[in-house]
Amino acid sequence: MADRYEIRRFRAADKGEPGYAQGTDWIQAVGFGFHDTRRNDEFVDKIMAMYRQDNRELTGVYQTGQVAPHSLAANVPVATFGTLRKDMNVGYGRQLRTHMVTAVTVRGTHRRQGILRRMMTDDLAAVKADGLAMAALTASEGSIYGRFGYGVATFERSIKVDTGPRFSLRHQPAGSVESADRKVLLELAPAVFERVHRHTPGSIIRQDAYRQNVSGAVGRDGSEDQAIRCALHYDAAGAVDGYVSYKFAGWDTKPYTMEIVDLVAATDAAYLDLWQFLGSIDLVDRISWPDAPVDDPLTWALGDPRCIESSDHRDMLWLRILDTATALAARRYSADGSLVLEVGDALGFAGGTFTLEVSGGEAHVTEAPAGSEPDLSLDIAELGSIYLGAVCPVTLKAAGRVTEHAPGAALKARLMFAVERSPHCLTHF
Repeated sequence: MADRYEIRRFRAADKGEPGYAQGTDWIQAVGFGFHDTRRNDEFVDKIMAMYRQDNRELTGVYQTGQVAPHSLAANVPVATFGTLRKDMNVGYGRQLRTHMVTAVTVRGTHRRQGILRRMMTDDLAAVKADGLAMAALTASEGSIYGRFGYGVATFERSIKVDTGPRFSLRHQPAGSVESADRKVLLELAPAVFERVHRHTPGSIIRQDAYRQNVSGAVGRDGSEDQAIRCALHYDAAGAVDGYVSYKFAGWDTKPYTMEIVDLVAATDAAYLDLWQFLGSIDLVDRISWPDAPVDDPLTWALGDPRCIESSDHRDMLWLRILDTATALAARRYSADGSLVLEVGDALGFAGGTFTLEVSGGEAHVTEAPAGSEPDLSLDIAELGSIYLGAVCPVTLKAAGRVTEHAPGAALKARLMFAVERSPHCLTHF
């Protein structure tokens, strides 16, 4: 790869600044990789502004030799890789600075050249050198990232809710819901999400694009999305503690459907109140939501749970631990106890044998003495999967992904790694 390609890393630049054209070419390459239509200049400017707000680092891989006649020019990268850093809730409100990987593409004509492996391993090494213990990504394909030590850590599903005569909630309203101008979410959405983030394991602070998208300020084509509507939830004191952003699917869609763009509620009562509102919208028979939690209180609040049609249950957040001792010590545990974990890491970043001792929910993590017998043996990807409590070590043992040396150790790990409520990540990146 070294003689054919060059890797360049840079930050998004404002229009007129050095590097703006390079960033523009990078954005168009990402769009090409994800089969998007070409963005116009105005849309690119908006994307650049959001990237600057998040302090993203952009990585491009470029051909060093002469490109084929009539093919894409050498200034257009054949592969892209983007990163940013935000806090992740690792349970009980504990925060861990996390390196987020996004916009990973390799042009089809340049695959099998070692480009992806080089980008991934270089990035993980740099993160490790910076002292961060955790990297994360969301995967468009499920077979790619396990070999780099990433493990599935949260899940989500798509739902369609029948809001016809069967729809009713066993719930007494605890506040009020009012329609609002969608643009109020530019200011309100981050503040409400921050409250949700604080009590939701697996949550990651959102990038700037979210408030732009859910408010309709920047739609999928870069222009304002005039179809988006907004409703706010107010608590008993009149403070906004939830919102839903939604849009009508159109009269050609049968049954008539309202699509949730974003639903964020800082309390359980606000969540159900917003669903009560959605279920009462006139001329609508169904509500669809592509990012719903798997363990959803709505199911148990409905008088008829079969109002929910669930599909596309899928992985969402993938975690890659880069410092096992630091990552394990960063979170709180639901049960006291001691475990000796033998952790394998083919890339050499976080392997070893570690003693995890928990007392009063607080962890003390040390390297186990030489010759210590492990209670459990697992790969770093499996440790990433159980880290937030969404994947059961007992299930991984049954699948052959975790080896239990001490009887009952997998169950002990399940109890220790449990968190206070079901993990869910509402932040795609």
